[in-house]
Amino acid sequence: MRVGAYERAGLLAAVLILSGHAWAGEGRSLLIAGLDGKTFFRPEGPVNGPNGQDGLAVIDIADPARPRLAHVLKLDTSVYGPPTNLQITPDGRLGLITSPVTMRQEGENWWAQADDLLYVVDLAAEPPALVETIRVGRQPSGLAIAKAGDVALVANRESRSVSVLALGERKVRVVAEVEIGAEVAAVALAPDGRRAYVAKNKAGTVGILTLADGQWRHDPALDMPVGAGTYGLEVTPDGAFALSGNAGPAPSDGHADTVALIRTGSARPVVLDHLGVGDTAETLAIGPDGRRAAIAVVKGSAAPQASPAYTPGSAAVLVAIEPEGRLRRLGEAPAGAVVQGIAFDPSGGYVYIGNYTDRSLGVYRIEGDAIRDTGFRLALPGQPASLRGRP
Repeated sequence: MRVGAYERAGLLAAVLILSGHAWAGEGRSLLIAGLDGKTFFRPEGPVNGPNGQDGLAVIDIADPARPRLAHVLKLDTSVYGPPTNLQITPDGRLGLITSPVTMRQEGENWWAQADDLLYVVDLAAEPPALVETIRVGRQPSGLAIAKAGDVALVANRESRSVSVLALGERKVRVVAEVEIGAEVAAVALAPDGRRAYVAKNKAGTVGILTLADGQWRHDPALDMPVGAGTYGLEVTPDGAFALSGNAGPAPSDGHADTVALIRTGSARPVVLDHLGVGDTAETLAIGPDGRRAAIAVVKGSAAPQASPAYTPGSAAVLVAIEPEGRLRRLGEAPAGAVVQGIAFDPSGGYVYIGNYTDRSLGVYRIEGDAIRDTGFRLALPGQPASLRGRP
């Protein structure tokens, strides 16, 4: 089969069929997932294919136990993200998603090169529709939207910068670009919107941006060591802590990786704790009450099958965030191959995880301090490379 072959007909059919459904995105419980159609994890290792087969899935979770695929738009995106390169505005009206890379062909092979596009999708339209495309930094990866809904930040890996966006009704514009001086793969905003945290993935550190006099500034003297391959980054709803997921080297090497807990409610944030969660802590989500976090752990499912680190599946790991500043492992449940994005439903009672190779969304239930696989899988018309709900 041709490398990168994607079920074009299946995706187009999903677009046409689903676009006929009545839809009102504002106020609904939604997830959005970026679907990658050009990078594949084969038994011999990852391979790339041509552009043009990606999409954005809009998923209705009004029934949290049985999510429904509501609509698919054909938009470019990538697993070269990481899995936080999209977000829904707090009012549920807009979705933002970036295109981190495109592919170029050299001989018989396809190679990733940095892109710089951000798509603005009207989720309240019937059906959801692309309303604007803007340019940001090179290889736009992690994305975060302020609680007030007026500002978004985009971590640009190749540009080594963070783009600052002003959000209005159906309109987004770039107002600044903050130089970081290192590759940055994810960004998270404090609830008050005056501090942001950036994952310096190659350096294995988390940096800090501060808003003062209308300007975002980066002070590298405040960088905190967290672990190699930092891609997941989130702040608790009360702003007291941040968590970083540290994936280690790529591909998966079989060694345990960690989640780091950062105390943020002070002038100088510090790392308080590390918790081993297994090989390749890809990304994480914090529950709406701030007491638990769920981590997508790839294990060895992204490794070539000939590697001693290879495993056929991944895991969803649940941890407790203790008020005194410690992490405690609660349990885990099996997941599909090469898990990427992870998200809670608004109640905190359900967790969703994107199974990239399996092209499905797994549904998990939080029962006390346990995470249980419900067994429900929502089939997706593509490989879920990223996943987010409303902040």
